[in-house]
Amino acid sequence: MNWAAFEGILSGVNKYSTAFGRIWLSLVFIFRVLVYLVTAERVWGDDHKDFDCNTRQPGCSNVCFDEFFPVSHVRLWALQLILVTCPSLLVVMHVAYREAREKKHQEVAGENGGRLYLNPGKKRGGLWWTYVCSLVFKAGVDITFLYVFHSIYPKYILPPVVKCHSDPCPNTVDCFISKPSEKNIFTLFMVVTAVICILLNLVELIYLVSKRCRECLGSNTARATQVGHHPDYVTTFYKQNDLLSDDFVFLGSDTHPPLLSDPLKTT
Repeated sequence: MNWAAFEGILSGVNKYSTAFGRIWLSLVFIFRVLVYLVTAERVWGDDHKDFDCNTRQPGCSNVCFDEFFPVSHVRLWALQLILVTCPSLLVVMHVAYREAREKKHQEVAGENGGRLYLNPGKKRGGLWWTYVCSLVFKAGVDITFLYVFHSIYPKYILPPVVKCHSDPCPNTVDCFISKPSEKNIFTLFMVVTAVICILLNLVELIYLVSKRCRECLGSNTARATQVGHHPDYVTTFYKQNDLLSDDFVFLGSDTHPPLLSDPLKTT
């Protein structure tokens, strides 16, 4: 693994995350990814080799292992971690797209041509929706995989002995799982960390939505106050707020962007 590139990606994700997002990121990469890389593969590495059944019937152990372990824990966790971390990289890519577009605009329009974005990394407009959708997707992935784990392995617990009566086994045979206690500890650890990550995603989602609602209420209050004191500038005020709240902000000069004329004055 290229740890320099990995560190660069983490710093980029941290830069555009909220405080809850930084906690989530630390939890994922320290308590989930590193634990998975360092310990999980070693614990489950000899899973099939040490799965013993009290029979000499050829193929019986393989069939029983496939019945009780249709999907390996390690492979499910790998897929889960990949799907959970990808949305955060999409946020970084969206910010990089904004910065590239802003740079191209500056090269074409020059220093006095204004700016497309007041702050490319500020969660406004499309970037806000990208960030919110990434939170929903990450929480949904973790919830889905917890359900899948519970469906395959009830209560997330592996028993030390399982009974198998599938063909070609001659009768009901006892099969013994290797290191069940150690596997159960790591399984419960990964489940608990996934639940904490889900809660952090939901808390951050509530925080972002409530913050946006407060901003909208404050903007509406300001509009109402402006209308009450200066009724002749209703259209101008609305147009300026629409420009400042969208993805695009035109700055760099003392004059304001051109606004539509007041329809009350033109009639």
